[in-house]
Amino acid sequence: MSTEADLDTEEVTEQPTWSRWVIIGGTLLAVLLIGATAGMFLTRAADEPAAATPAAGSVEVGFAQDMSTHHLQAVTMAGIARDRTTDPEIKQLSFDIERTQLEQVGRMKGWLMLWDQPEQAIGAPMKWMTEPMAGHGDMPGMSMAPSSVNPAGGALMPGMASDTELKKLRSLSGREFDVYFLQLMLRHHQGGTSMAQYAAAHSSLPALKALVNSILASQGAEMDQIKLMLSGRGAQPLPA
Repeated sequence: MSTEADLDTEEVTEQPTWSRWVIIGGTLLAVLLIGATAGMFLTRAADEPAAATPAAGSVEVGFAQDMSTHHLQAVTMAGIARDRTTDPEIKQLSFDIERTQLEQVGRMKGWLMLWDQPEQAIGAPMKWMTEPMAGHGDMPGMSMAPSSVNPAGGALMPGMASDTELKKLRSLSGREFDVYFLQLMLRHHQGGTSMAQYAAAHSSLPALKALVNSILASQGAEMDQIKLMLSGRGAQPLPA
């Protein structure tokens, strides 16, 4: 027979599912805002008095706009995985991706606010990337050739999933879902890494180079982890 004290204990320790997701959502929103504040502060601190503000069409502006969009797709896919998978390892990876990439998106949006530029590029993406990414033309999503064009219309950025692929991801469950999520995320990280390396090689902005170092560190570690996770599930990366 439950005593009044037992009932009180149950009321204190039991946490509704909706409450847990509210806490997670609040945490991720806070990360985004922290990133935006840091982006604005660090850019101001690093700017030299004579340095020109990056203009529309520059590598810096284009990178901030397109990488923000690129990151937000990764956040979307990670959110789907976190809600759907029953695999604790994938849940943790998904939360880590959401947290890390939202903070980086915040930084880039902070830059765009300082530079008085829109959050999204006007017209087709990747106009700031005027040279090919050496060594990546044979990788899925790494080229801006016609094969990288979304059948629904609009060019994909390197590594991004198409609408068809996202629809397929949402249709799967169990091991099939876990494997396809890992495959899409690995390709996504590979594309984002190449974009970041290109931007750093074509920009002298210290804040951008610092962000690229952060992207390379976080996504490099996650790519190694994803490859191990795929191998452990008897799966391979998506074919080139």
